[in-house]
Amino acid sequence: MENILETKNINKYFLDPVKFHVLKNISMQLKHKEFVSIMGKSGCGKSTLLYILSTMDSDYDGELIIDGQDMSHLSRNELARVRNEKIGFIFQFHYLLPEFSVLKNVMLPALKLGRYDEATIKKKAYEKLELLDVLDQAHKKASRISGGQKQRVSIARSLINDPKVIMGDEPTGNLDSKNAENVFNVLRELSHIHEMSMLIVTHDLDFAKKTDRIIEMGDGSILS
Repeated sequence: MENILETKNINKYFLDPVKFHVLKNISMQLKHKEFVSIMGKSGCGKSTLLYILSTMDSDYDGELIIDGQDMSHLSRNELARVRNEKIGFIFQFHYLLPEFSVLKNVMLPALKLGRYDEATIKKKAYEKLELLDVLDQAHKKASRISGGQKQRVSIARSLINDPKVIMGDEPTGNLDSKNAENVFNVLRELSHIHEMSMLIVTHDLDFAKKTDRIIEMGDGSILS
C-alpha cells in the first residue's frame, strides 16, 4: 500500500525567547486508507508536527511529501491549494461561523476552492451532512445546534473537497464519552469505507487503541 504522506528528517526550532529544538528528525509515513493516532504528553510537539504535516506551518527543515509531491519548494499560494484540495482538518474547537447556516458552513471551503459551481457544492454539502447524520440541521444557524452536532458538522466541512487525508487535533477533546465514540465511529467509517487516511492527535487512550496504529511522541521525537 503506497504512502499518502511521508516525512524525512523534519526539524523545527522555536526562536523566541531562546532557540528551542521542538521537533527532532521526524521521519514517518501514513499509508493510503490508514487510521493513525499520535499520542504523547503535553508539550511533546504533537500539535506542532500536525500543523507542519497539514502545510499550515512551512517554517521547518526536512522533507514533507503529500500524495507524491514534495511540499518544501511550493509557494504559500500553492500550499494553500494543496491544503484545500487534499487535506481536511478537524479542530478541537469546531470554528463554525455562528451567524451562518450549517449548510453554508459546510459549503465554504468548496466555494473558496472554486472547483465546482454553487449548485454542485450545495448538493455535495447535503451529501456530507447526510453522511454525518446531521442533514436535519442543515438550515439551522450553527449557533443553534448542540456540541456533538457542531463537531459532526465540522467533520462534514472537512470532507467537502473530498480530501485524501483527514487530520484532527484533539477532535474529541471537548466531547463527552458518548459523542467521542460517535466521532470515532464516523472517522473509522470514513477510513474503511470511503478510503480516506486519518492522522489524529489525541490524549484519549481508548480512542487511540482502536486506530490502526499509534505514533508515540516524547520530547520532540518519535518514540515508537
